Amino acid sequence: MEHSSGIQASLAGRYALALFELARDKGALDSVAASLETLKAALAESNDLKALTQSPLVGRDNAAKAIKAVAQSLGLDSLTERTLGVLAQNRRLSQTPAVIRAFSTLLSAHRGETRAEVTSAFPLTQDQQNALARQLKARTGRDMALDLTVDPEIMGGLVVKMGSQMIDSSLRTRLNKLAQAMRG
Repeated sequence: MEHSSGIQASLAGRYALALFELARDKGALDSVAASLETLKAALAESNDLKALTQSPLVGRDNAAKAIKAVAQSLGLDSLTERTLGVLAQNRRLSQTPAVIRAFSTLLSAHRGETRAEVTSAFPLTQDQQNALARQLKARTGRDMALDLTVDPEIMGGLVVKMGSQMIDSSLRTRLNKLAQAMRG
């Protein structure tokens, strides 16, 4: 399988590729993907978890113990838990969000999907996500996997990135364009 050289070249990409290949070989791609989505949500919601992964002051052994407890409390699969343990032992927990993104990219490529990074001012409902995926498939002709982020600063609308292509229909961008036009 061909992997994008950008993913292989990055530190997070190497961890993600190792996790992806192990999961693929063990038939555990879906459970690892679900665990990583759970972990991504927990990182977004918990300042304590974010601090654990980003603080250089947390020692290697304490980080490994804490991340093991977190993995078990979140119900993460064993491959994801072991990968987090390796990240902790190598003092690389700060790479966790990048590992999650790289794994998602590898999984999408494996499934023949195109990955779209979608930023919205408010969380999208499942119906909105499905409708957006259908619209993007109609536009590109490919199945879409959505990587959702909420950023209240865009005020409304969406920002969608697919590879090098970007569709920015955010209210912030429209207001900025209006202000520039009014200045002349």
